[in-house]
Amino acid sequence: MELAYIPSPSSGVLYLGPVPLRGYAFCIIIGVFVAVWLGNKRWIARGGRAGTVADIAVWAVPFGLVGGRLYHVVTDYQLYFSEGRDWVDAFKIWEGGLGIWGAIALGALGAWIGCRRRGIPLPAYADAIAPGIAIAQAIGRWGNWFNQELYGRATDLPWAVEITSSADGRMPGTYHPTFLYESLWCVGVALLVIWADRRFTLGHGRAFALYVAGYCAGRFWIEYMRVDEAHHILGLRLNNWTALLVFLLAVLYIVLSARKRPGREAVVEPGAGDEGPAADAKKADGDVTGKDASAEDADAEDATTDGATDTDDAGKLDKPGKPDEPEASGEPEGSKDGAGSAKKG
Repeated sequence: MELAYIPSPSSGVLYLGPVPLRGYAFCIIIGVFVAVWLGNKRWIARGGRAGTVADIAVWAVPFGLVGGRLYHVVTDYQLYFSEGRDWVDAFKIWEGGLGIWGAIALGALGAWIGCRRRGIPLPAYADAIAPGIAIAQAIGRWGNWFNQELYGRATDLPWAVEITSSADGRMPGTYHPTFLYESLWCVGVALLVIWADRRFTLGHGRAFALYVAGYCAGRFWIEYMRVDEAHHILGLRLNNWTALLVFLLAVLYIVLSARKRPGREAVVEPGAGDEGPAADAKKADGDVTGKDASAEDADAEDATTDGATDTDDAGKLDKPGKPDEPEASGEPEGSKDGAGSAKKG
């Protein structure tokens, strides 16, 4: 007899009057807002403008949703295109089914487009939003709880999740809450990235790569516990192989990037330092300093002019000469006298 367990909601839809609020979509939306909020704070701390993260998210989020849905539909195509299934369900994203691998891949493409339009390096942007993405995943995983999906093997542990639905081959009972495990793991990854970023001053995409590696490490063992239908390769689920491959690529990137481009970007957004209160104060200080320097230059110029004038006057006073010396004429004095005598005679 189970003494305790996590109960599942009887329905994944909450109604606000006539407006349906689906738990899965609600969790995704909250996660996006938290990711943008935290990313904005980190971006400003890195020297960027307020609002830039949200502007680029306008590109990244839609691309990420499309990519996540495409990955899920392609890898679980039997849920939508096999006999007895309705392919229209592939578009019902609110019913669950987002592959994080596709979401990150196409989301990165959307972020690259947004960064390119703003003249911002994508690695710096990725470093700023990395912890926020992990927190968004932690929140989004609770959407699986609303849909009673993505649970693990049967267990009687006190924190087991109770599954009451029998749709799509489910069997009511208590199971490992893998959605909860992944949610807690993502929170830990976010804290790890924030700590490592402060401790080692990560830059050029290494904070984002650390998030990817950390998430993949947890996803590997959590995925191994799941019992929902999935494709297997050599005895492992497809997502296990994906997590292993992406983990190795992320670690390789961290190593090579640290050797090739150590340190952190000095400027993450062109012209961002020319705005804001700090820039205004700096500009005001520059104006005052410039005025003081001009006044000093003027005083120095006056002093130089006065010194030059005094020197000229002193030179005139001290110059040796013959006082009362008659002005020289062009002819000798004797010639003048001779000429005068001749005229008189």
